[in-house]
Amino acid sequence: MFTMNQFSLQGKIALITGASYGIGFAIASAYAKAGATIVFNDINQELVDKGLAAYREIGISAHGYVCDVTDESAVQAMVERIEQEVGVIDILVNNAGIIKRIPMLEMSAAQFRQVIDIDLNGPFIMAKAVLPAMIKQGHGKIINICSMMSELGRETVSAYAAAKGGLKMLTKNICSEYGKYNIQCNGIGPGYIATPQTAPLRERQADGTRHPFDQFIVSKTPAVRWGESDDLMGPAVFLASDASNFVNGHILYVDGGILAYIGKQPE
Repeated sequence: MFTMNQFSLQGKIALITGASYGIGFAIASAYAKAGATIVFNDINQELVDKGLAAYREIGISAHGYVCDVTDESAVQAMVERIEQEVGVIDILVNNAGIIKRIPMLEMSAAQFRQVIDIDLNGPFIMAKAVLPAMIKQGHGKIINICSMMSELGRETVSAYAAAKGGLKMLTKNICSEYGKYNIQCNGIGPGYIATPQTAPLRERQADGTRHPFDQFIVSKTPAVRWGESDDLMGPAVFLASDASNFVNGHILYVDGGILAYIGKQPE
């Protein structure tokens, strides 16, 4: 019988990678409100300290670790520390990622590999580290932060689109291999989200008009606005909770309808 308790994360331990700020921070905050214990990592101590301070400011007692998600031995050591110091990880959110906006002919192979390494190899390494304990305890949730670029191409993001397309298929494959252990692996594909990084693209021009990119995004979005980090909280809690126990291998696009919309007819 369905109850609202199925959305509770009480007693769960959630690891969100790269969650010192931004989308990862928003998802972790939602998980804390739903009852989960929050663990996060970032690439250096300065970012971890800033994240810990930000969590404390909103009343969340989080556990922060320095770890590079592309370093398999470091990831394994971090997961072992978390299991010893906090407990077995019930929920993994692969949020850490980068984007390099460089035309393909100007992008070096090294730059391409760096994006693939963080955005695709990182989630593989993280999932590989947490899966044994999830299998042993008989349940687990892995949520990969995908993108609309898991489905679409766009100028200057060849590496990012390749990585996110691969992450979509890694999500489906983890579901295929480990669903029999009551482990659900799903993805969230955010649309264009209003963050400090995108703020310059949303500033009004000197004549009061929208920035051209702002106009472009709003015109392509049936919701007629940018997304907010808060828009990702409900979907993230759903996919981490028992309410989604029969949802597996799915990418939930939180994009205001962009992927459903061909765009306005020219006037």
